Order: sequence, then C-alpha cells, then structure tokens
Amino acid sequence: MTGLILKLGPRERVLINGAVIENGDKRSRLAIKTPDAKILRLKDAIHPEEATTPVRRACFATQLVLTGDSTAADAKLQILRRIEELSRVLTDHDSRAQLDLATAAVTENQYYKCLKALRTLLPREERLLATRLQ
Repeated sequence: MTGLILKLGPRERVLINGAVIENGDKRSRLAIKTPDAKILRLKDAIHPEEATTPVRRACFATQLVLTGDSTAADAKLQILRRIEELSRVLTDHDSRAQLDLATAAVTENQYYKCLKALRTLLPREERLLATRLQ
C-alpha cells in the first residue's frame, strides 16, 4: 500500500483538502492515495495566537502549507530559515537529528514529515523556556 496512512482514534478530526472529517466511534485507518493532498490532524493544529515560540512558529508555517493556506513555493524559504534559526540554539544530537529530518522533508516537499519532526521539539523547547524563566 502506498501513500499516507492515517490512524484515527474515536471522534478524531482531520482536515483533508479543506474539508473537516470526523472519525466515528471506533479506531480506523485511512489510506490517502492522492500524493499532494493537504492533510492536517486537528489535534496537532496550532492556532495563530499559539505560535509564540520559535518551534511553534516553524510548526505553524509548515501547517499553513498542509492546510492549503500557503503554497509550498511561498513557504519553503521561510520554513528553512526558521529551521536554520532553531539549529543555532538546539545543538544537542537529538534536536539536530530532528532538524535534519525537517530540512530534508521540506526540500522534498514532504510537509507532513517536516511538521512531525518539528513537533518532537516542542517538549524540549518548553523545558528550555521554563528553565530560562526561573
């Protein structure tokens, strides 16, 4: 089976090409066969007012491509710049590996993979910011 496989929990919502789709009462799998479908799990969505940190802003810029609110051509350079900025601060091995994955995904126009890699950095960023504020 090729394409993206979405595993949805009960009542989980996903945005596919501008349409909000809600799963039923049981877990299910969707196979997305269209290669350029715009897909975003709504539980992963970051609202504009929540894009207040460097990682969240990178995630939000990536998310805009996935929702179709921005074109890949318009957003690619911005996302790569944000990843570059993050790489200057997040210098540990694990963070660098995720940033490398995100960069590769953007260059291959795989924005879902980019968002997935960037989201793994959210807890780390939160810990660093909490430490800085103490």
